[in-house]
Order: sequence, then C-alpha cells, then structure tokens
Amino acid sequence: MSSFETAIRELDRLNAEDPTTVLVEGQRRPRQLVHAEWLSGWVERLDPEASEALRLAARAQHLMRFRIPRDDFPEGRTGYLEWRKAAARFHASEAEQVLARAGYDKRVMAEVRRIILKQGIKQYPDVQTMEDALCLSFLERELAVFAAKHDEDKVVHILLSTWKKMSERGQEHALALKASLPPALGALLDRALASEG
Repeated sequence: MSSFETAIRELDRLNAEDPTTVLVEGQRRPRQLVHAEWLSGWVERLDPEASEALRLAARAQHLMRFRIPRDDFPEGRTGYLEWRKAAARFHASEAEQVLARAGYDKRVMAEVRRIILKQGIKQYPDVQTMEDALCLSFLERELAVFAAKHDEDKVVHILLSTWKKMSERGQEHALALKASLPPALGALLDRALASEG
C-alpha cells in the first residue's frame, strides 16, 4: 500500500469516529467523514490534476473537528475566531502525525499544513483551491441548513463573505450551483451579489 493510500485510510478512520451522523442516501454516516468526502470531491472537480498534498489536505482539513467543540470557547465573534484558529492548529498537527506514520517527508507535511492553515492564499494556488472547495461544499451541502437557522440578512451577509473568498473559477462554479438551489436560496444569493456591486 502506498503512503497516500495509507494516509487516506487513516484520515478516514479518524474522521469516522465522529459521533454525530448525517443521513446520506438513506444511510446514517459519520458527519466529519462525509464532509471530508464532499470536500475531496470538490477539490477533484476544481483541479483534476490536484497535487498529492492538496488531496491529503482535503481529507484532513477538518480532521476530527468533533474533538474541538465550539461550546468550549466564548460566545460571539471573538470566541468563534478563537475556536477556528485552535481547530485549524489541531487539524494540522493531527494530520502531520498521520502523514509521518505513513512515511511522508517534511516537505509534503509542510505543504499539507500550509493548506490546512490557509497560509499564503495569494501565493499558493493549492490554498486558493482549498478555499474554493470549502465555499462550494458549503453552498451545495450546508447552505439550506444554515439558512433555516438564521434570518435573511445574516444569510445574505454570509453568502457575500463566501463569494469574496472565492477565485473567479470558484465563483463560476457557484453560479452554476445556483440553478440547483431552492428558489428562495437562489434569491438570497442574488441579493448578496447585487449588494457586492
């Protein structure tokens, strides 16, 4: 078995420990494993020739996030940002350990870490591809749930923020996704884009 296969198998095993499940095609599956698969799918769609580091990072981007509960941090935006930073460092550290056991050298481990931490987004295309994949996965799979929990102005704000994070390539995919969104969500995306200018 190659180092890549070994690492992916271990990353999937760890994500499958998530006690929270989601219903996918009639089956209950670990949420974090499913999210990692969705993210990998978008990375492959955006870049069929994706680097090995990027494909590994897609499986590890939110590795075992269930071990870093949001509730352990203060409420509000400041607490949210603290949680995000702590979670990202945790994901990167855990991923490095998996990659080391799989036999990867420090160069690949450093590349995966950079992608997970989203460092140098303007200098490294792999980091931007990951950002696009995260945004598109959210729009395709999680927007409806998010919108059901928040008022329209909040949803429009998040959609605009998501739009600004994406490259032109990512934005093109987002517009293509719009046709598959429920009409109400498509209308909110239109509002976000109109406010953008």
